[in-house]
Amino acid sequence: MQSIMDQDIDHILVSEEQLKIRVAELGAQISKDYAGKDLLLVSILKGAVVFMADLMRAVSIPCGIDFMVVSSYGGANTSSTGLVKIIKDLDADLSGKDVLIVEDILDTGITLSHLVPMLEMRNPNSVKICTILSKPSRRKADIEPDYCGFAVPDEFVVGYGLDYDEKYRNLSYVGVLKPEVYSK
Repeated sequence: MQSIMDQDIDHILVSEEQLKIRVAELGAQISKDYAGKDLLLVSILKGAVVFMADLMRAVSIPCGIDFMVVSSYGGANTSSTGLVKIIKDLDADLSGKDVLIVEDILDTGITLSHLVPMLEMRNPNSVKICTILSKPSRRKADIEPDYCGFAVPDEFVVGYGLDYDEKYRNLSYVGVLKPEVYSK
């Protein structure tokens, strides 16, 4: 069904079907890699919530979930400020757990390059990263995902949890936003 938001999309980068297939593959790999471990999926809100919901259902082993709100962006800004602030911290004790950070997009890597060492100081067995999208051409920090859905070009993407000014998160695909929408 066509939505009013679709008119703001230049083109679809990753279809709903491609997302479903890749999330199932990631879930199967994570289930295999973490079998017998105390897995905790940590979703970085708000963008990763859609991916997290699909991924946790694709994981076939017991796992816990928790949520963080970490900010390096502000409002309608389209570029990272380089400042990382924890707005909502985890509820779970990470001691002895295998933590898998679930992200919507690994862009500059600045946020995760600060977050991973912070979490490692809480005595988990491991901290790894799973992202549905990665923009390697924009990387400013020396960090790569352990699990990646799709590498995407440096375009302004929305949908499947990703937003522009809190809009478009509910699109079932990842699309490239028309420049006239965010350059107003």
